[in-house]
This record gives sequence, C-alpha cells and structure tokens, in this order.
Amino acid sequence: MTAAPPPSTTAVTGVYAAGELQELVREASARGEALRIAGRGGWLDAGRPVRATRVLSVAAMTGIVDYVPGDLTLTARAGTSLDEIARATAAERQWLALDPFGAGDATLGATIATASAGPLAHAFGTPRDNVLGIEAVTGDARLIHAGGRVVKNVAGFDLVRLLTGAWGTLGVITEATVRLRALPETEESWALPAPGDGAALDALLARLRAAPLAPLALELVSGALARRLGVGQRATFLVRLGGNADAVAGQRAAWAALGDAASADADVWRALRACEPSRAIVTRLSCAPSRVAGLWTLALAVCDSTSDAIAHASPGRGIVRCILPAGDPAALDRLLAAAARVGATVIHERLSAERWASVPSALAHRLSRAARAAFDPRRILNPGILGPDT
Repeated sequence: MTAAPPPSTTAVTGVYAAGELQELVREASARGEALRIAGRGGWLDAGRPVRATRVLSVAAMTGIVDYVPGDLTLTARAGTSLDEIARATAAERQWLALDPFGAGDATLGATIATASAGPLAHAFGTPRDNVLGIEAVTGDARLIHAGGRVVKNVAGFDLVRLLTGAWGTLGVITEATVRLRALPETEESWALPAPGDGAALDALLARLRAAPLAPLALELVSGALARRLGVGQRATFLVRLGGNADAVAGQRAAWAALGDAASADADVWRALRACEPSRAIVTRLSCAPSRVAGLWTLALAVCDSTSDAIAHASPGRGIVRCILPAGDPAALDRLLAAAARVGATVIHERLSAERWASVPSALAHRLSRAARAAFDPRRILNPGILGPDT
C-alpha cells in the first residue's frame, strides 16, 4: 500500500525527543491547529478522512531503546519498523508475533495506534494482547506513561488498551514496550483445498476444531486470492505450523488427514499480508467462529461475482475480510446486504469519503467522547478519523 498526504498538507517530520514533540503539540493546541498523525504514511487512506492541514510524522523516531531477552520484552520508538524488530530479536531466537496486513516496513507506533492484526492473531492475539507499555503525548501536550516494561503489570486504569486502537485521537505514541515470544524450533506451511458447498465447509471446519492442531496461523483464502498467491485454483486453507520437530510432525499428520494437502512456501504469509491494493474498499465482517462457514459462503459469492475482488477469513476468530475494487461501489452494497442476512458485525477499514459519511461514528457513545475530551480537549489529534465526536 502506498499513500501520501494531500497536496495541501504541510509535513512536520523530525527526530524528536519526547519533550520536543510535546512542544510541537502544545503550539498546535494553542493555535487550535489540527494535526494528522502519521508513521511512514502507508495507511493514510485507512479510516475516515482527517480534517487537518498539517501532518506530524514520527517516522524518523526509530530505534530500539531497551531489549531484555531474558524477560522477553523489548522497548522501541514509534517509528521503528516491525522488520527492524524482527532482525534484532532473531539473533536471540525470539520474535514479536504481530504481522498486520500491509507492507513489512509498517511501524510499531502505527500498528499499535490502529490495532492492526494479521494471521498470527489466531495464536498470539492482537496488539492489545502484546503491548505492555506505551509512552504518548496527549492532545493537551502531557507526556504520559501507561503500563510498564514487565509482563505482569495490572496496577491502575488500563491506558495501554485504551490507547491501542485509538487511531492517534488520544495521544501521539512515541514509544512502546511489547511482549516477545520464543521462535519455534521449526515451521511448516501447508495448503488444503476448501469445499465449495457451505455444509461441507462447515463440516470440515468442525473437523479442524476437533483435530490435534495448534497452528500459528489458519487462513481461508478465496479462489482469486489463492491464484495470486500460487497455492491453488479455488478457495484454499492455509495453515502455519510451528514448534519442536515432534510437535510439528504430529500436526502435519493431522492436517494431511483432513484432505489433499500440499506444502506451501513460507513466503506465502508475507504475500498474503501484502495482497491488498491501495485505494481498495476493505470491509471486515465478524461473527461467532461456529457460524463463520455461512458468513464466508455469502461473502465469497459477492467477491466471486465482482471483478478483481478478493477475500480471506480467519475461521478461528470468526472474521471474514473482503477487499473490493474502489470503482465498484455496488459491490459493497451487496456485501452489506449479505452481512445483514446473517447478523454479522461490520467494520470498515477503507472507504471513499462519500461512503464514510453514511457510517455511524465510532465516537457515538458518551464514554468514547469523554475519553476524547479528557486526552485531547481541543480535538487537534486526527480529528474526524473515528467520526464526528460533537
């Protein structure tokens, strides 16, 4: 994905100390000047349009501040890429199990601010499950520290979870501490064709849930996406197995017993994360995992009837993610109608400005508005990205 600030915006980029960033925010607050908070700019077309003419980028605020392999914790500045963290931790046979959809140079701060997750969420959860501490500058220029640098940290109000997924509306993340995991001794990836019939798919998913499998990731991709990834010609399951040699061998046998499995290249996961073209319409549907087969069948029918549309699902989490061409707005209407038929929850990731206008605000609840008022009383941080808050 690539995106750039609108031509009318002014970018403010630098290697800031926390105090310097505070002063920039303080000056903007005094002027009532709205700020568009950004990392490397890869996700600027995600979320609602922001009413700001100045971009405050933390992309240059990079580097690992503290790494304690024995504690499985790492602290890094917000502009540090996930790839950089992966290289640093690999030497200790450790990793940060976050793989958000998009390019591999995604920054830690943006991943946390947007709460973006990828296939590894199946086993390791989302950013809220992996972030231990956050340092941020609020809209009224306070420097706050939430959480800490230890795995057990339960004292006080959970500001870490509040700031994670707030899309920068509560504070500019400057630094974060994350939980690491031990790298698996060995890994394998496998593909398995999925049944085209909804009842047969439901039966296979039931067998998957009952099988002696503990995959790192389990995704179901549409036929169009399977062809792009080179793993099949029709809808296909992708599984990522990891552990010691004996554990992986046992899971491999269990996976092979489900059908005609074929080995897949390890790079398929990076390709899956990067499958989404820029400016696409992206909508996420969710339901109980036990009902995901029906939701997938309806969503896939829409995607298969739409040129250049692709879809993938995380069955264990009950999520179906649809990527539709921006030039076919009617496809979104068909998808929303299908979601309504099964009572699925709808979360939009990327829409046109015109379509966002018809989506209820994420700040409609009084508690959301109260949090916004407490951390950014003048509404200068990413105003509008979550919807109207007045």
